[in-house]
Amino acid sequence: MDRYEKGKECLENIQKSSVEEIFKDLEDIAPDLSRFVVEFPYSEIYTREEVDLKTRELCTVAALTAIGTIPQLKDHINAALNVGNTPVEIVEIIMQMSAYAGFPKSINGIIAAKEVFYKKDLLPVK
Repeated sequence: MDRYEKGKECLENIQKSSVEEIFKDLEDIAPDLSRFVVEFPYSEIYTREEVDLKTRELCTVAALTAIGTIPQLKDHINAALNVGNTPVEIVEIIMQMSAYAGFPKSINGIIAAKEVFYKKDLLPVK
């Protein structure tokens, strides 16, 4: 399997959407960027066997919270749920980021999580 196909299979499994749907906003301006994402992180990083997808997604949620990239954070909160993380685990990781990234980024992350959980009828978090 080539890098693109390997990454596409991984990404679609995690996101539960097609690559075309995930990257529709890039197709008319930077289609190669979506290919780069599929071929590198999803083919080369996410498929490594040393760490499971559940852990990888929690790490990704933490990183995206810390850097404040809300659209991608929402996607990865959804992915974290898709690979077996619970809303409680996701909230705890985002709250932990308050110590490292600051309260504003943690609060923004929690609000992003709330939006994802609302769409999936997962509120209130207990």
